[in-house]
Amino acid sequence: MRSYDLSPLFRSTVGFDRLSRLLENAMTGDEAAASYPPYNIEKTGDDAYRITMAVAGFGPEDLEITAQQNSLVVTGKAKKEQETGQFLYRGIAGRAFERRFQLADFIKVGNANLLNGLLHIDLVREVPETMKPRTIQIGTSGAAKPALTQQAA
Repeated sequence: MRSYDLSPLFRSTVGFDRLSRLLENAMTGDEAAASYPPYNIEKTGDDAYRITMAVAGFGPEDLEITAQQNSLVVTGKAKKEQETGQFLYRGIAGRAFERRFQLADFIKVGNANLLNGLLHIDLVREVPETMKPRTIQIGTSGAAKPALTQQAA
């Protein structure tokens, strides 16, 4: 059995994608469902990110955002439209969706805003003080304590 080095896959991640999501997306063949609604992930600061989703036709009452431990789920419920005319072409998708994002450790969901058909979700990485690297001071005063020695009787 061959083993594959998957480390190149992780070089360009920004804290959202994990190996399980990459494999899950590779195994599913439904490309249309995987691309709706379109979204962007951008880095807005050293420890800040933003997900922007194009959710034209959805209002705040139609969207639900759920944050769990390492997961963010955005769900849109489609409205029942009243047919007022005959469509010759229908290109604006108004179907229900569920988009899942895997979050890296210590990523917290901030606020969410809906503006001009774009849903903006702000994320921030908050590493606890106990997990941050710390510098240990090296002392120079006094001699090092010798190891315990046996006393001559």
